[in-house]
Amino acid sequence: MSSEEKRSWIYLVVGVGVYAVYFVVVLSQVPGADVARIAYVRPMLIAIGAGIGLGIVANIAAAVASPKEAGRTDERDRQINRLGDYVGFYVMSIAALVPLALAMAEAAHFWIANALYLAFVLATVVSSAVKIVLYRRGF
Repeated sequence: MSSEEKRSWIYLVVGVGVYAVYFVVVLSQVPGADVARIAYVRPMLIAIGAGIGLGIVANIAAAVASPKEAGRTDERDRQINRLGDYVGFYVMSIAALVPLALAMAEAAHFWIANALYLAFVLATVVSSAVKIVLYRRGF
């Protein structure tokens, strides 16, 4: 497995894992609660920071585990990365319409912020998944 494919797996696992924890911690409070009273800002910032930190640590650990492969890319890796990033960009562009519509509808900040966070997570997860599929099926 190339270092770029490992990196895609890391981003996929970290993205899904951190969002799942955030979802359980914050969004499980929504049923029967006034969303204006739910403290979501700090947990969201912690989740974003944890995602960045875990991604960095996992990438460093993967590079240490196989130092010969670390940082080595070829044309195939660059093309797969480019295509995955393009798909992630389009997912983000489309998913960002939801928070925009919520803002226009004057929804609570809670829903706007969580929809935007979900859009970022979806873009990362889809981009990583596309890259993994391209690595596994051939490109």
